[in-house]
Parts: sequence; C-alpha cells; structure tokens
Amino acid sequence: MHMSDGLLNAPVSVAFLVIAALGVGFALVKARADLDDRTAPMAGLVATFIFAVQMINFPILPGASGHLLGGALAAILVGPYVGALCVTIVLVVQALLFADGGLTALGANVTNMALIGTAAGFLVAVALRKFARKGKGGLAAVAFVSAFVNTLLAATGFIVEYAIGGAGGVEIGKVALLMWGLHALIGIGEGLITAATVTSVASIRPDLVFLLKGNRKPLEVRS
Repeated sequence: MHMSDGLLNAPVSVAFLVIAALGVGFALVKARADLDDRTAPMAGLVATFIFAVQMINFPILPGASGHLLGGALAAILVGPYVGALCVTIVLVVQALLFADGGLTALGANVTNMALIGTAAGFLVAVALRKFARKGKGGLAAVAFVSAFVNTLLAATGFIVEYAIGGAGGVEIGKVALLMWGLHALIGIGEGLITAATVTSVASIRPDLVFLLKGNRKPLEVRS
C-alpha cells in the first residue's frame, strides 16, 4: 500500500501533498472537540499500536504479504479526526525514519490510508452502529466490515492516483487487478486484527471506544 518515490509523476505527487495537507489540517481543527484527558492518552496508544503492527507483515499468498492499515481501527476507537491524525503521524515517522513509503509519495500515502481509509471505515461503522451496540459479536462484525471496506477503498485511492499520474510503467488495468485482488485478502487480515483489538478494548473500557459513545446501556461483552 505504501507508495514509493517515483511511482507518481511530480505534478500528481505535489497535488496530493496539497490535498493531504488540507485534509490533515481540517482533521486537526475538528479533532480538538474530541480530545480530552481520557482520549488524548488513548490516541497516543492507538498511534503506537498501529505503528508497531504495521511493522509486522502477514503472508497472504506465496511471495506476497500485507500489514494493518489502521484507519478503521483508529476511527472506531478515537474518532475519524483524531484517527486520521494518528495514522498520519505513523506514516510520517515511517517515511522519515524507516524509508517505508517515499517522501515524494507521502501526500498520496496520507490521502489513501489516513484520510480515505479512516473516513471510509468510520462511515461504515456509523452506518452499522446499531449492530455494534448489541454486544461483542455485533461490535466485532462491524469492526471487521469497516476495516475490510477501509482497506479496499484505500487501495482504490492508490489506483486512482496511479491512473492520473502513474510513472511505474505498468498498465492501469494490471495495477487495479493486482491492488484489488491482494487488498481483498489483506482486508480479511485487517478485519480480524481490528475486530480483535476493538472488542478487547471494549471488554475492559467500553467508555473509551468512540463508536460506542452515547450508548444508553452498558455494552454486553460476554462471550
């Protein structure tokens, strides 16, 4: 999912850097309403967890592996705006310190994973929130679906950007087929990790799960 330097031409790279900056700036302004003494430490933990798990690749096919994107996970736990900032911080640190994703492609990577992925995951979770509030199984199912959609739409962002200004020398049809196919499989792993993490947090501190805020009755998390 991480785009490397040279995969997009310069004008498109700059354009998505501007888009990413505007999106992150908007998230920064809106996140102020969601941050308090409880959610701020939680946001730090979420960013740290996503960073750590993104460093671990799980096999999906012979010669191909994937890792957590984290957009849906962050959005469900700390909200879409704080979640977008968490993923952005992870991507910036990875690009600067670990060369995971090119600096010229940072705008595209932030757009795909921190903005598109987080927004998509949260919108799906909100649409299914009534099921998430019914118990542990419902919450797990909602988290799984949200993460799966988050992964596919983030991959779609990659495809669109490559179609606009791809410089990799590969036909867009092949890129689309490869990205959607692989990320459908990655989405399953993403969904399982997200579901397990969200339900684990909810079983201990449901009040810290952003998606469950406003729940009129305590979430039943028994197996």
